[in-house]
Amino acid sequence: MTDHDTLFQKTQHAEDFTFDERVANVFDDMVSRSVPFYNEIQRLQSDLIVDFLPENSAVVCDFGCSTGTTLEHITQHPKCPSDIKLIGYDNSEAMLDKARAKLDKLISAQTVSLCIADLNNLQDLPTCNVAILNWTLQFVRPIDRESVLKTIFNALKPGGILLLSEKILSSDAVLNRLYIEHYLQYKTERGGYSDTENQRKREALENILIPYRLDENYTLLERAGFGRIDTYFRWFNFANMIAVKL
Repeated sequence: MTDHDTLFQKTQHAEDFTFDERVANVFDDMVSRSVPFYNEIQRLQSDLIVDFLPENSAVVCDFGCSTGTTLEHITQHPKCPSDIKLIGYDNSEAMLDKARAKLDKLISAQTVSLCIADLNNLQDLPTCNVAILNWTLQFVRPIDRESVLKTIFNALKPGGILLLSEKILSSDAVLNRLYIEHYLQYKTERGGYSDTENQRKREALENILIPYRLDENYTLLERAGFGRIDTYFRWFNFANMIAVKL
C-alpha cells in the first residue's frame, strides 16, 4: 500500500531528488497529486496503445516504469491482447520492488517482466510494438537524450509507436512563468501540497529534472528517426506526445 506523500514536509534543506526507497513508498500518491490529469492520461495512453498492437505476439516496453501503474492500466484495457508481453525497465530497485508487489499476478502469469536497467545503457532490447517514456526522458542528461531515443527507435517495429510524456518549457518567458504559477496553484488546491512543500521539491529537482521546449522534443524525435509526431494531450507545462516509426 502506498503511503501519503509528506516527504517535503519533513525535509528542512534541499537535497537532490532521487528515486530511493523513501520516494518509492509514496510515489503513487505523489504522482497522482503532482501530474495534472494523471489518471486520464493513463486511460488515453491505453486507448492509443491497443490501436497499434497486433492481434498476436504484441510486445510493449515501458522505460522508467516506476511502480508499474502504466503496465497495469494496459492489461486492464478491454482490447488488450491476451498473449501480450509487457516489459518494465527502471534504474531504481526500490521502484521495481513496488512494481513487483503491484503486478505479482501478472508476473506469475508471465504477462509482465521487470528489469533493472540504465536508460543510457540499454542492451538486448526485444523488438517491440510500443515503447513508453512517461516523465522519464526529462531526468536523462540532455547530452544523452538523442542516443536513448535512437536506441528505442531501433527496437521498435515499423508501424510501432513511442509515447513520450514530459514537463515542458514555453518559448515565451512570460507565458512560461504563468504556466508554472498555475501548476503550483494546482498542486496546492488539488494536490493538497503547501507552498513550502512545493518550494522544497522545486529546489530538490532543480538540477535533476531538466525540461525542454515542445519543439526541442520534436527535434529529438525527428533525429531519432520518427516520421510522424504529434501532441495528443497538453496541460500548460505538461505535454504527451506520440511518435510513429514509419
